[in-house]
Amino acid sequence: MADVFVSYARSDEAVAVRVADTLRREGYSVWRDDELPAHRAYAEVIEERLRSAKAVIVLWSAEAAKSQWVRAEADTARSAGTLLQATLDGTIPPLPFNQIQCADLAGWDGSADSPGWRKLKGSIGALGAATSDAADKAGSRRSQRCICVLPFQNMSGDAEQEYFSDGISEDITTDLSKISALGVVARNTAFTFKGQSVDVADVARKLGVSHVLEGSVRKAGGRVRINAQLIDGATGEHLWAERYDRDLEDIFAIQDEISKAIVQALKLKLLPEEKKALEQRGTTCAEAYNLYLLARQYWVTGNHGDPRREERVMRICGRAVQLDPYYAQAWALLAMAQSNLHYNFERDVDDGFAAAHAALSIDPTIAEAHLPMVKRLEEKQQKDAAAAEMATAIRLAPDSWEVNKDAGHFFLFRGDVHAAVLHYEKAVELMETDFHAWAMVSTCYRALGETEKLRHSASKMVSEAERSLQQDPSNGAALGIIAGGHAILGERDRAREWIDRALLIDPDNVNMRYNFACVLAGYCGEKDEALRLLAGTLALSATHLRAAETDPDLDSLRDDPRFGKIVADARKRLDRGKQACSPALTIATPTG
Repeated sequence: MADVFVSYARSDEAVAVRVADTLRREGYSVWRDDELPAHRAYAEVIEERLRSAKAVIVLWSAEAAKSQWVRAEADTARSAGTLLQATLDGTIPPLPFNQIQCADLAGWDGSADSPGWRKLKGSIGALGAATSDAADKAGSRRSQRCICVLPFQNMSGDAEQEYFSDGISEDITTDLSKISALGVVARNTAFTFKGQSVDVADVARKLGVSHVLEGSVRKAGGRVRINAQLIDGATGEHLWAERYDRDLEDIFAIQDEISKAIVQALKLKLLPEEKKALEQRGTTCAEAYNLYLLARQYWVTGNHGDPRREERVMRICGRAVQLDPYYAQAWALLAMAQSNLHYNFERDVDDGFAAAHAALSIDPTIAEAHLPMVKRLEEKQQKDAAAAEMATAIRLAPDSWEVNKDAGHFFLFRGDVHAAVLHYEKAVELMETDFHAWAMVSTCYRALGETEKLRHSASKMVSEAERSLQQDPSNGAALGIIAGGHAILGERDRAREWIDRALLIDPDNVNMRYNFACVLAGYCGEKDEALRLLAGTLALSATHLRAAETDPDLDSLRDDPRFGKIVADARKRLDRGKQACSPALTIATPTG
């Protein structure tokens, strides 16, 4: 029996052949379905080969994600602990497979030096698949080291400093993820342990990792103190521990030292490009870095639908790029905030195009900088160009929360619910606290008739939004999502109570009012009230106007002539507004 089984969609056969042939040349025993015997049942042979394989490689693509055969084979391998995954076109594996690491083979030409191929091949060996080379056999018996970076505790005595300790944890996770010889648990999985008193051995056992990194951060004035410990998950022993007490300006040096200490403690061998990648930083200015972390915290947790979120992020990022004009991440976040304010709220500001170009001129790999370009191209009705920009963003950063949120929106309102749900599922996997993404997942599940998944996502809408309200009781977006969750769960009276409360607290939140119209039309059967809310909302936002034209939650209104008139009137009003205004706020971009 073959050691390696290759699962793929028929449209991806050319790549599957390349994968199989490359592994065979390297000495692996490989099986794919071109070797089905004529005298035996197809399903019988498939199951036999699946269960005997030591490693099952699932090649995900947009078509593979829709294939029941591929999903069934992936599920069998996941249950057996033999599942390995690679994406061929940036497609995110569907639930529950998106919780497992996925190598990137997008555009792979068969090169053995490709980082994605090295990652995949290393995992094949770790699962015990054999080659004819004795040295490879010995190496395959050694389990791949895997680490979980637990959220560093904020010891500053100020809850407002939480953004900084979270940022440090995320950056260390990102740094370690650049090492092909090391498996790293996703940020969202690690952050499920935030605020808990945990037993490290228990964490290691639950996540199946060999090592755990934990630590704490104390930031006060211009000083920062970081404690970090690397622990063996099997024995609970400390392999390495260090305390850093330095000026804030040394924060990047501290992060570098932690990553290098882990590499040394685990006796990992870095490739030259990995060593270089670990030493790269977006900025050398500690204050600009601090401001960027603060801005992103507002971006992630702020009141979605309240323009003050975008205005605050713009101010903070504007200061960050003044301190360091070559800080690509800050330029990209500034661009996204400007784009939202311009297109979602019809504000007289730059649309983020210049800031996005500034980011890409500094670092062409910044995926999020392509998102404002997608919005501009959509606005200009250049659909193919917009799709190309979105595909580039997904290819550059398939694990980006921002990219997956925007990709979900992009595909949903193009009518491709199957593609949209994959990206929204990935978004909530990356950021489980994102109640807005849970609401969008719910819209997709309803359109697809996924009743059980819909009830689960509605419950998450309520629980995650309620958690957010504990931090900010005036968060209109959270109030609105709670109302929507109750409506989906059939609790209409509770939904109405939350709608009335939200409109009293945050009556000007355009996004919230649009969502209420969707809730009332799609789940409560209150068409008159839904139309009333839409009449006062669509004329204020081109984004919501475009969404209303295809949103499945509004399907019950499409045969009502009042809906058509509201859409037509809103389009005329917005067109008049565009002719009367021109962008006013711009920020200088780096030159030279």
